[in-house]
Order: sequence, then C-alpha cells, then structure tokens
Amino acid sequence: MPDTFIPKYPVVTSYPKMPEAFAEAESIAAYLKDRGLEAPCGSLYDEDIRKRVKKGEFDMLIAVGGDGSVLRAGHLCAPSKVPILGVNLGRLGFLIQVDRKDWRGYFEKLFSGEAWIENRMMLYAEHIRAGESLGGWNALNEVVVGRGVALRPVRLTASVDGRQLTSYVADGLIASTATGSTAYALAAGGPILPPELRNILLVPIAPHLSVDRAVVLAEGSSVSITVHGENAVLSVDGQPPVNLMEDDRVDVRVAEVTAQFVRFGDPGYFYRNLTAHMNENSIGLPR
Repeated sequence: MPDTFIPKYPVVTSYPKMPEAFAEAESIAAYLKDRGLEAPCGSLYDEDIRKRVKKGEFDMLIAVGGDGSVLRAGHLCAPSKVPILGVNLGRLGFLIQVDRKDWRGYFEKLFSGEAWIENRMMLYAEHIRAGESLGGWNALNEVVVGRGVALRPVRLTASVDGRQLTSYVADGLIASTATGSTAYALAAGGPILPPELRNILLVPIAPHLSVDRAVVLAEGSSVSITVHGENAVLSVDGQPPVNLMEDDRVDVRVAEVTAQFVRFGDPGYFYRNLTAHMNENSIGLPR
C-alpha cells in the first residue's frame, strides 16, 4: 500500500453554481473545526483562497461538487502539489471516491491514517503558429482539436515524436490522459485505461473514411496535431475554445505537474467505482 496521509492545513471549497455545495462545505468546515483544524471555507473561485493555494499554504483541498469541480481544482492545485479530496454532489463522480452521504465516515478514516495519495499524469498543450507559441495549458482529462461552429469535419494530421502517424477527416481528435479515458474519450468510443498509466490516448471523434480506432502511445511519447483548413478549435478540459487557423499546430506532451488525489482503501477502488457507475446505467436492461 502507498504511504498514509493525514492533513494538517486543509481548505474547503465549493462549486458556486451549486447552492447545496456551499452548505455541505460549511458542514465539513465545522466538522474540521471540531477536530481542532481551522479550515477556510469558500468558493473554488475565491481569489484569496486561490492565491493561498498557489502559495502552498494548505496541504489538502476539499472540493465539494462534481467531477467538473475536481477538474478545476486539479488545474489550481497541481502546480503547488496540493492533494485534492473530492466530495461528490454531482451525477457521475468518476474522479471522486467520497459521496455526500458518506463523507463523515471517510473523514474518520482520513484522520485515522487510512488515506493515501494517488498521482495522476496531466498533459501540457501548446498552440503553435508559424513557429511561435501562442499559449500553453495543463490538462487533467483531455486536449481536443475539433470542428468549430460549422458542421463540416476538420482535416488533421497527427505526428508522434516527430514522425507522421496518420491523417483524419473527422469531427475532431482527442488526446487524453488515463484519467480522461472515462470522460470525452469514453463517449467517443475509446478504451478505459487504469489511472496510474502515463500514456497519451488518441481517439478520433466521428471519423469519416479515416482511421477509426483509438491509439495508445508509448509512455513518454508526445503528439503534434496539425490543422488543414480553417474550421477548427482547440479546447482543453472543456474550457472555452481557442480558434485555430490553417497550418496551426497543437503539441501535446506529458506535463511537468501532476494532479494528486486523496484516496481510501486499496488501489482497486478505481474498478469498483467504475463498475458501480456502469451498473447504474444498466438498471432496467435485460441481464
């Protein structure tokens, strides 16, 4: 088993568009205070909290919300190596092990030394135009180069470690982490990868007379996606899209930062969580 983890300086955050999340976050902060821990409590977008996280003032961030909240927390916390404990108020919770009705029991385990830290690879995407970098972003789930508002497919070329892999005529191409393999990549027909893998997964979206299979790159490989045409955008972890032009390139490689999550039980939790979600979706179907 990995080394145990007991926090001393936690912070509690909630997703502001989910009113019940703030009430749950306050309950968690009150619980922590009863244990002698003064944990600040506020919105995940509170500027003061975000500055303090970036300075490394906390050793754990509790994110109350859904997978989207944990995704945003990952972007905030990874550079400062602050572990995240998600409390699920959303629907799916692939990234979250703790449900709102169970958090007290899990927190007892946390302070009994039964928690451990899981490291998950992130990606770094860089937008290149005419040899110049126009921006870079970290991604926990995926980097997508896809069609914009027009309904036409995009034409893309993917190169791996400087060597051309293939071309696509498709709605887009997903470069995903193992974490993202249960997100957009899964919806596009990709495989589910164990979270500890440090490989990039390439999944085409609605390919037309193109390679229609997902490709798992070797660990340490990077991918460059070149746009042929002007109907393409770049989106990182579902953030607002960036318009791409003809011959623009998006380079995707393993990020220098890693997202850390507080976990409970043995590492097989991932498969139990996964099958629980799949069983939920199969309710009412013939067996």
